[in-house]
Amino acid sequence: MRKLRIFEHISLDGVIQHSADGGDFPYSDWTAPYRTPAGRDAILAAYGGSFDLLLGRRTYDIWSGFWPKAPSSPMADGINAATKYIATHRPESLEWGPSEGLGTDIVEGIRRIKSHDGSNLILCGSSTLTSTLLEHGLADEVILIVYPVLLGQGKRFFSEGSAPRSFELASTKALSSGVIINAYKAPGPLKSQP
Repeated sequence: MRKLRIFEHISLDGVIQHSADGGDFPYSDWTAPYRTPAGRDAILAAYGGSFDLLLGRRTYDIWSGFWPKAPSSPMADGINAATKYIATHRPESLEWGPSEGLGTDIVEGIRRIKSHDGSNLILCGSSTLTSTLLEHGLADEVILIVYPVLLGQGKRFFSEGSAPRSFELASTKALSSGVIINAYKAPGPLKSQP
């Protein structure tokens, strides 16, 4: 059975948004000052040697405009070679491949993909899909790449009304840029005092 790992680049105040997405978010490239070769290598190592991608349609469209044209590198080559499983109502328009739509029942589509042998699944961005994965217990691990910034506005990783959960820290790695990579095991019920 394949493992599904969520990767999110996140500010100290929980913002994961990186573009305006038709709105007025003013900080489109706030992670750029913290990008280093060591950070790239740590994230690539966390992805693993071989992986497939699980993406929402908006993230797929953004990535399909960038990664196929990116210069060859371990990150670009891995992303381009990965099978991309996409939450979309328009699977016939998926041109950047190899790719496959999840079908009309996204939860069942993800369960089907996880049940087969193959590379682990990586989800990046795709905040709406992230909420669905956590709600239905489909994520095996959450990796938060935490940047030393406060943004004050923007789409947050956990929205108001998210179900209470507890996560178990699996590993942490501090980078010289101030970025911290925290890996958490799949969420379980909230631990609290009676």
